[in-house]
Amino acid sequence: MVKRSAVIRAVVLLLAASTLLIAPPAQAAGGINDAACRPSAAHPNPVVFLHGLGANKDEDLNFLQADVAAQGYCTYSLTYGTGVYGPFVGGVADIGRSAAQIKAFIQGVLAQTGAAKVDLVGHSEGGFQSLYVTKTQGISERIDKVVAIAPPTHGTTFAGLYRLGMALGADELAGRVLTAFGCVACTQLVTDGSAVRTLTNGPIAQAGVTYTIIQSRYDELVTPPETAFVREPGVTNTYVQDLCPLDPVGHIGEAYDTNVWHMVKNALDPAHAAPFVCSVGSPG
Repeated sequence: MVKRSAVIRAVVLLLAASTLLIAPPAQAAGGINDAACRPSAAHPNPVVFLHGLGANKDEDLNFLQADVAAQGYCTYSLTYGTGVYGPFVGGVADIGRSAAQIKAFIQGVLAQTGAAKVDLVGHSEGGFQSLYVTKTQGISERIDKVVAIAPPTHGTTFAGLYRLGMALGADELAGRVLTAFGCVACTQLVTDGSAVRTLTNGPIAQAGVTYTIIQSRYDELVTPPETAFVREPGVTNTYVQDLCPLDPVGHIGEAYDTNVWHMVKNALDPAHAAPFVCSVGSPG
């Protein structure tokens, strides 16, 4: 007669075996702002995420960061460029001051992880900073890939408002108002703004760095949308709609759009780039 305990053990083993058969494979261990994370051979570069204007490290690119970390990357983010609005509203300070802050953060990540290089992923002003820091801060040799989502590379009219001010002869007044309201960076990112002039004076792309610019044809804040692109060797410029023509995603939505997420991950690991099923993002 078979003992009851033996039957129970057999059932437990059977259930365990069936679970192994149907369970998805475990993801490689990555990290989100984890001081203990060490890059793997598969993903040797830590990834630094740079948020957009008015956002912070826990808002804007936080979901994309978590998705990339789930693929086994060590990922890091900071809130840069805070000002009069307090510690949770970043990207409003002087672009050069923020760039120095980002440089110091990158150097800290390199020292902490022991990695040779980092990859940068930025959205909006963060995309601009990923280009600006790489060009101006003397650390391009420590940066491998730059993935910029909707950067105002050549300046922006902020949905045409700044262009309207220029037409009315009120651009200087608009700049003073933006500065008075605590957004120094806003005045530097407009068409012909000081930071834009610094970035676009001579080549933007630096030797040894691979660049990917991702932009939506329907971006309503970086206007015209094509001003995001860098037309230089070593740079891949892609509209979201080149791959997903029915996606109406707008500027803010690009940070949360899963099509963009797939494009970012393919840019970070081009040797294992994979096709994906398109979704429909937010038009705002």
